[in-house]
Amino acid sequence: MYNEIASNKRRTGILIALFFVLIIGIGYAASLYSGTDPLPTIAIAALFAFGGAMFSYFAGDKVALATAGAEKITATSNQYVYRLVENLCITAGLQKTPDVYIIPDPAINAFATGRDPEHASIAITQGAIDKLENEELEGVIAHELSHIKNYDIRLMTVVIILVGSVVLVADLFRWGGFRGRRSNDSDSGGGNILMIVGIVLIILSPIFAQLIQLAISRRREYLADASGALLTRFPEGLARALEKIRDTNQPMVRRNSATAHLYLDSPFRTAGKKIGGLFATHPPVDERIKILRDMQNHA
Repeated sequence: MYNEIASNKRRTGILIALFFVLIIGIGYAASLYSGTDPLPTIAIAALFAFGGAMFSYFAGDKVALATAGAEKITATSNQYVYRLVENLCITAGLQKTPDVYIIPDPAINAFATGRDPEHASIAITQGAIDKLENEELEGVIAHELSHIKNYDIRLMTVVIILVGSVVLVADLFRWGGFRGRRSNDSDSGGGNILMIVGIVLIILSPIFAQLIQLAISRRREYLADASGALLTRFPEGLARALEKIRDTNQPMVRRNSATAHLYLDSPFRTAGKKIGGLFATHPPVDERIKILRDMQNHA
């Protein structure tokens, strides 16, 4: 399991680097098409990505919580939930208990957000509190605390903005940058081929960025499942919670595609539709349950 954690972190680093390759590639393709110096164009594209990443670093958590309609609780306003989070934080070795929020939604779900363990928040739906047994809710909370401890919260928040930056830069150059296209050396055969490659890159880069985001999200969920199970020493608790999510198959009322990958499971669940595949924000629930049950059997 520790080998899998290390492997996931290495692969995630590679995937994140691909975002910056896409940004640079878009800038270069736009300069190639318009016949301008590539360095200023690439610099503009990189500036967009950097500015977006900084915004997400300092304010992305507030946006995610507001989008979900989450309401902050304290140790006195909801002692049961707050104490569960607090006790698991002590077990996990976290120095600070994250801010705890409740999402007024009947679906079973939760997410964690923030830039580091000292500036983190965890949000749990009312449905999870009402429908899960104590050990199951502990498994869900441990999963989210693992995202905090492993710094997944920083990674996933920044990825949201990086994806948006790729889309924004691609649109900017697609609709604005092409107007300055030169007509001299781009008429050659080689120039035309490079120009076509550049156009294809600019058009397809938002799709590539989305696939990178989804791949990162799915890997981090496996990692958090494993880390959360280590924290509670009871993988069966999270496995049962995931079973209830699968069986109720209830979408959240306030769901947003930009923050969907932050949740324990997809907030877009729809009865009769299978959640999975290349464009899924989360790995298949049945596969996650099987891995957790295997961990329980070998404990």
